[in-house]
Amino acid sequence: MKKGFHTIMSAQFFSSLADNALLVAAIELLRSTNAPAWQIPALTPMFALFYVVLAPFVGAFADAVPKGKVMFVSNNIKVIGCLMMLFGGHPLLAYAVVGLGAAAYSPAKYGILTELLPPSQLVKANGWIEGLTIASIILGILLGGQLVGPRMAPMLMGFDLPVFDTGIDTAPEAAIAAMVALYVIAAIFNLYIPRTEAPLQPLSSNPGELVRDFSQCNARLWSDKLGQISLATTTMFWGVGGNLRIIVFPWAAAALGYSTTQASSLAGVVSIGVAVGAVLASMRMRLDRATSVIPLGIAMGILVIGLNVIRDVWVAVPFLMLLGLAGGFLVVPMNALLQHRGHNLMGAGRSIAVQNFNEQACILGLGAFYTGMVKLGLSAFTAIAVFGLVVAGTMWLIGRWHKRNCVTHRDEVERLLAIARSDKH
Repeated sequence: MKKGFHTIMSAQFFSSLADNALLVAAIELLRSTNAPAWQIPALTPMFALFYVVLAPFVGAFADAVPKGKVMFVSNNIKVIGCLMMLFGGHPLLAYAVVGLGAAAYSPAKYGILTELLPPSQLVKANGWIEGLTIASIILGILLGGQLVGPRMAPMLMGFDLPVFDTGIDTAPEAAIAAMVALYVIAAIFNLYIPRTEAPLQPLSSNPGELVRDFSQCNARLWSDKLGQISLATTTMFWGVGGNLRIIVFPWAAAALGYSTTQASSLAGVVSIGVAVGAVLASMRMRLDRATSVIPLGIAMGILVIGLNVIRDVWVAVPFLMLLGLAGGFLVVPMNALLQHRGHNLMGAGRSIAVQNFNEQACILGLGAFYTGMVKLGLSAFTAIAVFGLVVAGTMWLIGRWHKRNCVTHRDEVERLLAIARSDKH
């Protein structure tokens, strides 16, 4: 890997670590203040909100400014969201501001990979970056769970600054304060990300022009016979994965009687499986064979439904790991294929922004769907069953869509796969 790749990975690790630990702290903050039950699953769609709203602008911004600088600014926005949550802002609103920082961060993070590395290394690079991201999710969720738990929380709350009264009196507040330090570490790494040779693209001052440009890029990717399938698949994966991190908490409480700290360990188990699947996919899969993993998406939906029959933690752990492994093996080759097609069709930042828009719209949509079921009074088990059926059915339709493309557009699909096979420069 080229110089600078490891700096990108380090910056991503600490930023994602803080994002996920903050999620657990926000869950505990809502629970400790007796917020309505629907507000906990609402954290996920609120985080996704700005990904969707600002999608036409963040991709163009990432292509117009050196990507290391974009990542630095984005981390500072996350710090602002953290401080809002810490000093009295509503957790849902504050977490949406953190999502704003993440929305600006992502096109730069993934876009720089296509600028820094040749296409032949994209699957491998995605395996590393996704594996490390999943590792940060695991550790972040576990860290968040421990920071609000009975052992570490008193230690954090016992730490006082001389002269200055921080006003931090509860375990969630202490955990949120610790996240600010992690975001600062990530920002320091951002300062050392190298400038690539890719030319910067001028940023239009006309919002309407940016929206039209984004709409054209979105339509271009959805009309591409491989782009549409890889985009649909990764969209559904992130829609499931983004909400599963939240769903595990009420499921663990209902099925196993777990607290937030205990449930955070199970959420981490899913991420371990995703990391293993991501690494295996990076070792075994090629870009031109990426679409062969689509059936794993159907398996994910069925496995989600299977959660409802589990009442023993010793069964839950391997089951959740298998669920994560299927997702990790699915997303890495499909994500690499999507980046490859997007980079060939438009600028790297724009293609990632299109990807983020669709994926986060799915997270927002599925999250709102699940939140609505909870608000209507459905039990965690019923909501999970419906959620899993929607996922399995959608992935089955995507598989049928790809088969129809292979029959009706055989020449175009084979030509695009040949490009993926031969593009080694």
